[in-house]
Amino acid sequence: MIRPAAPVDAPALTAVWRRAVEATHHFLTPEAIDAIEADVSAWLGSGDPNLWAWEQDGAPVAFLGLSEDELAALFVDPRLHRSGIGRRLVDHALSLGARRLSVNEDNPGARAFYERLGFQAVGRAETDDAGRPYPLILMALSADQA
Repeated sequence: MIRPAAPVDAPALTAVWRRAVEATHHFLTPEAIDAIEADVSAWLGSGDPNLWAWEQDGAPVAFLGLSEDELAALFVDPRLHRSGIGRRLVDHALSLGARRLSVNEDNPGARAFYERLGFQAVGRAETDDAGRPYPLILMALSADQA
């Protein structure tokens, strides 16, 4: 079930984020993950109305974040990868107007996932949104999917 995320969800969603990052972001050191986690946790606890959680068996197991027409974050607990939750969260983001996203260049699985959903690479950034040295592939929904 998709629902708005609440500040009370922050600890569970931060744990989801960490498990997902450890499973998919092999280019990050444990120290880098720790440093980024503080920012992620603060955002997840901020009450941002553009955060959505996927709840299963009464607990949040995935989330997405939006920023205008950008899918700004999508993380699914790794034990639920390939379950369809990510696709359903992307569908929800699309229904709210998301048409673009960025994905870490060194996360080819995520890029392939978004390509299967109709997104195409349209550019590249040398750093992530916080200026860290993790290049991003900028993607947009292809014209035939819009």
